[in-house]
Amino acid sequence: MTAAPLTAPGPAPTTALAAAMARMRRRAARTTVFMVALCLSIALLLTAFDHRHFERHLLYSFAIGMCCYTSMEATRLLLAWTNDRLRQARGLAPHESGFGSGWRGIGPALLVCMLVGPVAGTALGDLLTGAQSPSLLRLESVSTRITVAMTIVASVASVFVLSMMERLSGARAQAEAAQRQAAENQLKLLESQLEPHMLFNTLANLRVLIALDPARAQDMLDRLIAFLRATLSASRTGSHPLSAEFDRIGDYLALMGVRMGPRLQVRLDLPAPLRDLPVPPLLLQPLVENAIKHGLEPALAGGVIEVAARREGDELVLQVSDTGVGLAAGEPPRESGFGLTQVRERLATLHGGRASLVLERTTAPSGGTRATLRLPIGAP
Repeated sequence: MTAAPLTAPGPAPTTALAAAMARMRRRAARTTVFMVALCLSIALLLTAFDHRHFERHLLYSFAIGMCCYTSMEATRLLLAWTNDRLRQARGLAPHESGFGSGWRGIGPALLVCMLVGPVAGTALGDLLTGAQSPSLLRLESVSTRITVAMTIVASVASVFVLSMMERLSGARAQAEAAQRQAAENQLKLLESQLEPHMLFNTLANLRVLIALDPARAQDMLDRLIAFLRATLSASRTGSHPLSAEFDRIGDYLALMGVRMGPRLQVRLDLPAPLRDLPVPPLLLQPLVENAIKHGLEPALAGGVIEVAARREGDELVLQVSDTGVGLAAGEPPRESGFGLTQVRERLATLHGGRASLVLERTTAPSGGTRATLRLPIGAP
């Protein structure tokens, strides 16, 4: 009998109570600021009616506001908890929505807020001050009617404003998540284009070498197998240490060294403090390929390719330089082509305008071209 394949369990469904508590935590700071401003405004308005007792109005305003908010949120949590229990009793899976969320939860919570909040808040104020306020249930005095009316208006206004803020925050979070997902999909597409491009270039070089020198072609094939084994596993991750990137570049240049022989000289400069910095896999590969194809291979004597890393403030600077044929006098730097386009698009996807790639002629007497890549240190 064949055992069923094991699959990793997915995340547990979110309950309505957990979702409600998460919303309360997210909006805690905004709610506090709004409630302080609202209670202060009410105290100032009440003081404007009788021109006295600002401290008393402020204390009662905060007491009533706190009781209104507490009763409203407690009602919403109770509704969410009730929703979870009912779903459990009916054998349904937990779900974050229910009659405790949205306007179905706000309506009952607002009703409880207006019935309980003013009475409880006034009682709390009386307890703190030792005074005896008129009953809000009888509406006998003008001040009592004003207090009740302002409480109702303030409760409705606060619920409306806080609900809109919550909805805007949720919409913003969804938009940001969609944007991140689009960026990740674009990056995966670019990486999937780069891997076969690099492989086809290497196989084309191997095909030429088979006819010219079978022994060296065999050596190149062995190195290619080892290179692909390491490179394809590294390319499946979002980032890897800079040392791993230099290792892959070293493997690739060893492949090219089999074909070009002494015409290719390599210098790799990676300072120890930069070895563990995370970078996207295969980021330098197109730049090294360009240096070989356009710089060193056309040069009869070959030349030197140097890959170096250094830190400048909060930026990581990576340079790929060669002493090949370079760019002709007056020729603008190559700004198109698969390699440069691929690197620029990956940088734009990961870092936006915080990263750059510049291709220029070197000022060294031997000539050549230098590609300078700058990107912010740390995760994008």
